[in-house]
Amino acid sequence: MNNKIVGIVLIVIGIALIMWGYDVYDAAASQLSRAFSGDTPIEAWAGIIGGAICVLIGIKKLK
Repeated sequence: MNNKIVGIVLIVIGIALIMWGYDVYDAAASQLSRAFSGDTPIEAWAGIIGGAICVLIGIKKLK
């Protein structure tokens, strides 16, 4: 029972992190940075990858 709650919380947090990371990635300042230097902000990668890891761990906890 407790593992299922933790799993659901991790999935919700993971989805929120992915959405935040994509929002940072898609921001106007980030687009300008990518256009001139080709660099993507580390916050975008951290949010997307961290969110994906949280979702995967959450799914594993639900099983």
